[in-house]
Amino acid sequence: MDVPVFGSGPYAVSQPVTRNEDPRLLRGGGQYTDDINLEGQAYIVFVRSPVAHGNIVSIDISAAKSSPGILAVYTHDDIIKAGYGTLPNNLPLKSRDGSALIKPPRPILATDRVRNVGEPIVAVIGKTITEARDAAELVVIDIEELSVSVDVSSSISDEALQLHQEAPGNVCIDFQMGDAEATSNAFEDASHVTNIKIKNNQVFVSAMEPRSFIGNYDLKTLKYTVYTGCQGVFGMRNLLAGIIKEEPKNIRVITNDVGGSFGMKSLPYNEYPVVMLASKNLSCPVKWTADRSESMVSDHMGRGSEYFAELALDENGMFLAARVHGLANMGGYLTGTGPHAQTVNVGKNLTCMYRTPAIDVNMQCIFTNTNYVGAYRGAGRPEGNFIMERLVDKASREMGIDPIDIRRRNLVSKEAMPFTAASGQIYDSGDFDPMFDKALNASDLEGFKNRRSESEERGMKRGLGVCAYVEVSAPSGKEMGGLRFSGDGRITIVSGTLDYGQGHHSTFAQILSARLGVSFDKIDLLQGDSDELIIGGGTGGSRSVIAESGAIYETAEKVIEKGSQIAGYILEASVADIEYHEGNFYVAGTDKSVGIFEVAKMARENAGAHQLPDSLDTELVHETAPSSFPNGIHICEVEIDPETGLTRVDKYSVVDDFGTIVNPLLAEGQVHGGIVQGIGQALMEEVIYSDDGQLLTGSYMDYQLPRAIEIPDIIFDDHPDPATTNVLGAKGAGEAGCSGALPAVMNAVIDALAEYGISNIDMPATPYRVWQAIQNSSE
Repeated sequence: MDVPVFGSGPYAVSQPVTRNEDPRLLRGGGQYTDDINLEGQAYIVFVRSPVAHGNIVSIDISAAKSSPGILAVYTHDDIIKAGYGTLPNNLPLKSRDGSALIKPPRPILATDRVRNVGEPIVAVIGKTITEARDAAELVVIDIEELSVSVDVSSSISDEALQLHQEAPGNVCIDFQMGDAEATSNAFEDASHVTNIKIKNNQVFVSAMEPRSFIGNYDLKTLKYTVYTGCQGVFGMRNLLAGIIKEEPKNIRVITNDVGGSFGMKSLPYNEYPVVMLASKNLSCPVKWTADRSESMVSDHMGRGSEYFAELALDENGMFLAARVHGLANMGGYLTGTGPHAQTVNVGKNLTCMYRTPAIDVNMQCIFTNTNYVGAYRGAGRPEGNFIMERLVDKASREMGIDPIDIRRRNLVSKEAMPFTAASGQIYDSGDFDPMFDKALNASDLEGFKNRRSESEERGMKRGLGVCAYVEVSAPSGKEMGGLRFSGDGRITIVSGTLDYGQGHHSTFAQILSARLGVSFDKIDLLQGDSDELIIGGGTGGSRSVIAESGAIYETAEKVIEKGSQIAGYILEASVADIEYHEGNFYVAGTDKSVGIFEVAKMARENAGAHQLPDSLDTELVHETAPSSFPNGIHICEVEIDPETGLTRVDKYSVVDDFGTIVNPLLAEGQVHGGIVQGIGQALMEEVIYSDDGQLLTGSYMDYQLPRAIEIPDIIFDDHPDPATTNVLGAKGAGEAGCSGALPAVMNAVIDALAEYGISNIDMPATPYRVWQAIQNSSE
């Protein structure tokens, strides 16, 4: 498609505009959910399971109920009495035999059995948070402990206790994607087969702002207003309505500023309907905010899977097929995102940039006595790319082919676009080979030998790792397009997406300013209020720019269409003679014109007159574009101290294809953030449980996050090949950094340790793990 050029000047699309959100936030003007305090609000505290698996024998809440300041104490019986349901899972996934994903009920408060440490059992509501906490200490719960499985391998063993009667063998799905027969034939014909057993370690999401939820039931209107940080108020409203058996129109969800989410805040949690019930029963607002320790046992976690993967190649190093068998940890219950991330998304993202004719992906999702797994930045995309890129690197060493050369031999060419991958995904665009050249130049590959020699002189080991990723992002769906004109010369974008750190106000204002020619600083953004939306897909899967740009563009066209009718009346001209350009309506071939805000004012003041539109305000449901395929080359250099095993990322460069980038400054920031999270997972982050299911990494004293000093300067460049499927030619950018960073860092680590004969180390490559591998290699 021909991608239109949007605007000109300093605020045009593709200009690095600084975020207009920042001054307010930097001055401390942000308002997060916990900053909200409503008159007369009560506070809720949850008593959670201290054991990973057991039958609840008894619950004694008598002392808690009589404690000073306590308004109510709830157990599962109160949830049943209210007629509430369970937490939803609407995923339509099927096993290879055609049977549906097994979805055991996930109770709001535990019934007769607990399945992980942190599962909520009792809710205590007090006039103050201190009184609620004190009373919670008085709740006595007798639990008969059962045997525990904290990893997928032990959970599917014959000795493991079944967590849910609906899920034999603790397997909720046996998923398959690809052509198993073609893949098997390719392996039989292969000259070389590489295999690897790898883990994708489980991580905390670690959003800066803990989860928080406020419920306020209005006895006069019989409606709820709730406040929470989430990724989409429209979807949150509908899901909450389903849980509490209420009409969606009777729930208003408001989200103000959000301090990060990365997928974790996309769905309702156990606490939310309990807060709503308490507010209704007690006729007052009720507030809950997690502390950090509570977050670590209740927030959905990310990743957590292990794979046996194989790559078939011919004698020239050309890829013939890839085969994967994986086990993915779901925790004690299913979330609404975890199974999809670890099945469909892994398969869709396996083939990366390569012409791999056949794939066979088999993923089993397993229940364990750990916390639940949901979406985490990339949600299966980093996992799929990690599997293939580790296979490719290992194959290159086994076959004696340079790791860059073997990748370039197998790249899909630009001439082959649109290209149908073995996963069934259709890459509409991509210019992979020239991108490689650009990335190699950015990384100063020619200087690597000298840098390696310099490291050797200091007793260090230096390695270089490459990743050539493709992400399947921005799933299609529906999004709201909304534009509203005020009486003071301003225009408001109404969006069903939701900014939780991305900078939507600036980005969307650039798009609208470029399309309508109105001043950037006269554009406002309305988001985070479900009562203002007719639909809303929220933010996730790197969809926002693609979905909202299409919605803005379509809505703007409707505004111009309506405005042309009014301008024709004002200028005494035929509508057919009216043209629109840079904020003004013109009579073609003349200098007669009228501005868009004047037209909006005239429409408002003369509503219904002259059979003209009574407002330029427009809202519609936009059908969003098909998936986009961002791609890129990451090149990482690490330096390892063999005496201690300490690994330091010394140099990092990346060239990405995000198609048309609306704001390069913000896109680069997204890439940096994703890379940092990838480095963290690759080198230091890991959720660890004891054999009896106790969380050993329950604070940031025990769970390491990357610090600024551990992150090198990141060289970023782009090589755009615009998407052909959406109006901007954009591709999703928000999660790509993670997809490229995991394999690039780990490939660099293995390259540095190659002289020891080490071909694999599980993430995270901690100092001890690296040191131990070196010691074992010399035995």
